[in-house]
Amino acid sequence: AQGVAQALAAAGHRVTTLELDTSLPAKLLAGSFDVVFPIAHGSFGEDGCLQGLLEILGLPYVGSDVLASALAANKVKAKRLFKLEGLPVAEDVLVHRGEDLTQAAVRVRASLGPGVAVKPCAQGSAIGVSLVRANAPDADLVRALEDALALDPVALCERLVEGRELTCGVLDSPSFGPARALPPTEIRPKAGAFYDFQSKYAQGGSDHLCPAPIDAALTARVQEIAIAAHRALGCRDLSRSDILVGSDGTIVLLEVNTLPGMTPVSLYPEAAKAAGVPMEDLVDGLVRGALQRGARLGAAALAMP
Repeated sequence: AQGVAQALAAAGHRVTTLELDTSLPAKLLAGSFDVVFPIAHGSFGEDGCLQGLLEILGLPYVGSDVLASALAANKVKAKRLFKLEGLPVAEDVLVHRGEDLTQAAVRVRASLGPGVAVKPCAQGSAIGVSLVRANAPDADLVRALEDALALDPVALCERLVEGRELTCGVLDSPSFGPARALPPTEIRPKAGAFYDFQSKYAQGGSDHLCPAPIDAALTARVQEIAIAAHRALGCRDLSRSDILVGSDGTIVLLEVNTLPGMTPVSLYPEAAKAAGVPMEDLVDGLVRGALQRGARLGAAALAMP
């Protein structure tokens, strides 16, 4: 939020920063604001809840609408849509809170193989995510399921694909013309074995290589997948798709982030800058596009017959 506020101020906007708490509706109503730039990750900020509040208050806002935000935040629902669009996703098995986890672990490995990625259905920032390697005992998988189910009623278990971690942003705001994919970035985690919470947010926790050092064919395919995933969920303005490329060339779409990190050194602004759109121009264009789009208009009330 600080990064966005500073960039907007530098672009000439008058900026007020508000916290997402119980006082927010009153402050939004009292502020006479032109447009809102949501920048809260995860539950309530990115999953359609905040977007629904802004719809009710009649405030234009940056980013995806309620439905697209909610779909992207739910990994299971998003994957179902990706499959319908023919996008490459990992095989998966669902485990529900209340199941016998020892039996569930056996069932998961019988279906997916010994290596498993375990994720809460609806969390962000890799919170609650565990990678259970092929040589790990079933007890490790049980613990991973416990961690995920402590955060969400459903654990998404996927066949473990290890390889290069790529991410690709999409810029789809009226200010910038037709939707376009930004240069892909390769993420090389340093603080953890994968791009986990520490690698994402610790100083020096990962290296970002943008444009990614991949060939033109893979670049085009990653960008194609990012745009297709963005459209499959009905996203708008901006999104960032996370993609794995296995050692055997297998490509797996992991998820779509509808409100990617927006500090000047975050993945999305870095990619935008590589595409010729510096941070100030990026946030300025996004808010101007949202203002141009305006608030959602509901149908006029009809008199009861």
